[in-house]
Amino acid sequence: MDNILFFILSALAIGGALMVILARNPVYSVLFTILTFFAIGGHFLLLNAQFLFIVNIIVYAGAIMVLFLYVIMMLNLNKQSEPTQPFFIKVIAAISGGLLLITLLGALRGMDSDKVISDIPYSDIGLVKNLGKVLFTEYLIPFEISSVLFLSAMIGAVMLGKKNLKDH
Repeated sequence: MDNILFFILSALAIGGALMVILARNPVYSVLFTILTFFAIGGHFLLLNAQFLFIVNIIVYAGAIMVLFLYVIMMLNLNKQSEPTQPFFIKVIAAISGGLLLITLLGALRGMDSDKVISDIPYSDIGLVKNLGKVLFTEYLIPFEISSVLFLSAMIGAVMLGKKNLKDH
């Protein structure tokens, strides 16, 4: 069952990523990006990493994609206002994409996927319960220091963004 679900999620992720590139409308590209993020989140669930799934959905598919969609709609991109690229720019883009593909294939050529997958022990390390236990025992001091740092950054941002009341 896991293999079937893996192949379905993989097909969704690859298809969604291809549609991000091939879609003419930027709004459709953002929607296909959200589909791709959900498919990748499904892979996190198959790997028993529920925390990464939730973070992926909330942060990427939620917040960042809403921001992208908002910016795209604010820009009001039309084909009439979009400049056409010269032919040599398209050739250079195709050559650089081909070189990237050759580099990736060369890097993956010597990899033995069966050995890599068999070296990963099945564990419950991705569960939120275990992550919280490690975070609040072994890494309590760095966690609290980072929370104080985030609090001071938030106070600084509010103070910088606040208008000076004496000017009015």
